[in-house]
Amino acid sequence: MLLDADDSQLVLVDYQARLMPAIFEGPQVLANAVRLARMAQLMEVPIWGTEQNPEKLGSIPPELRELCRKTLSKMHFGAVSDGLGDWLRPPARPAQGGGNARSLPKHLQKPAAAPAAERQTVVLAGCEAHVCLLQTALELIEQEFDVWVVTDACGSRTERNRDAAFDRLASAGAELVTTEMVAFEWLRTADHPLFRDVQALIK
Repeated sequence: MLLDADDSQLVLVDYQARLMPAIFEGPQVLANAVRLARMAQLMEVPIWGTEQNPEKLGSIPPELRELCRKTLSKMHFGAVSDGLGDWLRPPARPAQGGGNARSLPKHLQKPAAAPAAERQTVVLAGCEAHVCLLQTALELIEQEFDVWVVTDACGSRTERNRDAAFDRLASAGAELVTTEMVAFEWLRTADHPLFRDVQALIK
C-alpha cells in the first residue's frame, strides 16, 4: 500500500515556539515539517495545523501557519476532541440512486482526486510524539481514517518517549514513514511534472 496524494491530508501538530527548543533534535524535526508542508502545497494536498494552549506555548512558526488552511487552537491533547475531525471528515451525503457512476461497483468507478473533505488518508506529524501527536493519531484511527505518521518530523523532549510513541502507533495500525517516503510516494514517478520541485525541497 502506497500513499496517494489525491487522497491525502496533512496535519501538523503543535510545532510551537515555546515547545520546540525542548524537543530532542528539534531543529531537524521542524525542518522536516516545513519540507512536508511545502511538498503538500506543491501537490495540492490540504494542510491543517494545531496549537496546544497557544497562550502558554505560543504559535506555530509563520512558515507553517501560512501554508495551513486553518490552525486549530486546542486544550485537549488529542485534536479530534477539539474539532479536528470535523475539518477532515466528509459531510454526510444523501443516498445516490439511478444510473450514475456512484452506483457502479468501486472497482469499476474511475478514480478521481478527492476534495479535501473526502480524503480518508491523514499524514500526521508533530510534537510531542507521545502526547498530542499520539492521542490525535489514536482518535483519528478510531474515526476510521488511514493514519500515516512521519517519524522524522515528530519529536518529544526525550528520545525514549518519542520511540515509545512510534511503537504504540504501529501496534494501533498507523503506518510509520519518513519525509522522503512521503515525497516519493506522492510523486510515484520521475516523470511527474513536480518531480524536480519536490526533489529540490528534499535536497
